[in-house]
Amino acid sequence: MSTEENIAVVVLAAGGSSRLGRPKQLVRFKGKTLLEHAMDNANILSFRTKILVLGANQDSIQEKIKTKGCKVVINNDWEKGMASSIKVGLAAALEDEAGLDHVLFLVSDQPFLEKSNLIKLVHTQLTKNPKATYSQYGDTIGVPAIFGKAAFQLLLKLEGDEGAKKLMHFEDFDFCTETFKKGGFDVDTEDDVKRLKQMDL
Repeated sequence: MSTEENIAVVVLAAGGSSRLGRPKQLVRFKGKTLLEHAMDNANILSFRTKILVLGANQDSIQEKIKTKGCKVVINNDWEKGMASSIKVGLAAALEDEAGLDHVLFLVSDQPFLEKSNLIKLVHTQLTKNPKATYSQYGDTIGVPAIFGKAAFQLLLKLEGDEGAKKLMHFEDFDFCTETFKKGGFDVDTEDDVKRLKQMDL
């Protein structure tokens, strides 16, 4: 990974897990919580700036996990949706590193994310220099995703439940994708947890 490019990683973990009824961040898989898996991925590459965005259940989450070198910021408006966490995370990254070139967003409920997925995203972003590079799983485009600084102001204007993939519908927004075969599996319900446990062998 280029040392000339200043990349921050932001782990979005502020949601209330309303469909699950308990913090999905603390669901365990292969001996770790899902949030710990996400933070391990954040630490795998040499990012200088690492931000963890918490919100709902933040006290119980911080009691049970170590933040592993990530700066923790709290999104008090987490109930307003994903856009609020994106903005809090990006603002914190820019506060830590004013010369930021790219920001990579991860979420805490993709248990099959691997280092290779992140390396592909970063490589494509740095070599092709689009405004963003998203992950693609099946017909879905989403996170993890990395954004160049040309997209920062657009990210800061998102509202409500708008995720960052909204930007790809803008007429002049050029983007790339990288395949993440298992990216479509996330943990939203108890049935998802049961399926995950069956894979935890």
